[in-house]
Amino acid sequence: MGDAHRIGVVGLGVISRAYLDTLVGHPAVRITAVADLDASRSAAVAAELSGAQALTVEELLSGPDVDTVLNLTVPAAHAGIALGAIAHGKNVYGEKPLAAELVDAHAVMEAAARAAVGVGCAPDTVLGTGVQTARAAVEAGSIGRPLFATAMMVTPGHERWHPHPDFYYTAGGGPLLDMGPYYLASLIHLLGPVRAVIGAAGRLRTERVIGSGPRAGERIPVEVDSHVSGVLEHAGGTLTTITTSFDGVATTAAPIEVHGETGTLSVPDPNRFDGAVRLFELGGTRWRTLPPSAGYVDAARGIGLLDFIAADGRRAARANGDLALHVLETMDALLRSSAEGRRIELTTSAEPPVPVPLTPAEEWRGTVAG
Repeated sequence: MGDAHRIGVVGLGVISRAYLDTLVGHPAVRITAVADLDASRSAAVAAELSGAQALTVEELLSGPDVDTVLNLTVPAAHAGIALGAIAHGKNVYGEKPLAAELVDAHAVMEAAARAAVGVGCAPDTVLGTGVQTARAAVEAGSIGRPLFATAMMVTPGHERWHPHPDFYYTAGGGPLLDMGPYYLASLIHLLGPVRAVIGAAGRLRTERVIGSGPRAGERIPVEVDSHVSGVLEHAGGTLTTITTSFDGVATTAAPIEVHGETGTLSVPDPNRFDGAVRLFELGGTRWRTLPPSAGYVDAARGIGLLDFIAADGRRAARANGDLALHVLETMDALLRSSAEGRRIELTTSAEPPVPVPLTPAEEWRGTVAG
């Protein structure tokens, strides 16, 4: 695969460990630099990585030894880091959402186009065997023509487990912007882009209590809606009802169900890479579990970045910026629809990326499917 692609990681919080576990040692990439606002944290991580330097954020963004910046900062910083990387001629791949504000996401994509650099964005869970097998079943006609879908994400809130959950309840956070990208990216893979939305949202609690870590018991303010529901009109006419909530204790609803003329497909948690895809056919008597037929097997966070690098201009990266922008506009429109009490038509679109062929772990760990 030639010289290893050089990665600089900005933001070394909780999620960074999952990325490093996937990327470190992969022959396609090399971590050359790390940066964090906490200099001691970046020094500690660099000490674990052979050949990696602990730098300031600006040194990493401007340095010559980085081809792509992996942006793992909090949502409010996503756009600033991305624009800084692009200004120095570097590709950028970031955690979701693409930006905390839609106008900033547009600015990122426009700057990247002018600089002729690439933009990629999580979630990459949609590239695992769960969503990809479900997509293959839909495209094979296993449920006939899709008619409607449901998507449900219910949790009592991340403050129960995250030691520093403040950003989940400030601009760029909330259940929709935090968890919605997993569901919306999956729905676009399954049913195509969204053309319009109708939304409703609520915020009945004004504060949350941190449940773990050194700040356990501390109360933090809630500045965003903690429950968001809506209807998505897909370009092909299919309707999806979606709920994302930090206000529920539990649910028995499937994360995603796609209902067609001849069957119903139950799709596993899109925040995971795998899981059982189940089919109930018209006239049948039971659910049937489908064997994995597509996707990266045993994938983990970071596979989207590997796929982004492997695309190399020969095809669109699967976890690409256009898809992330469309997902963000869909979420922004749901929140605006709730605030304004009206149906909102979207201005962006994104075609489902090229499907992932069934790729065993030993293959993607040494390369990535084309």
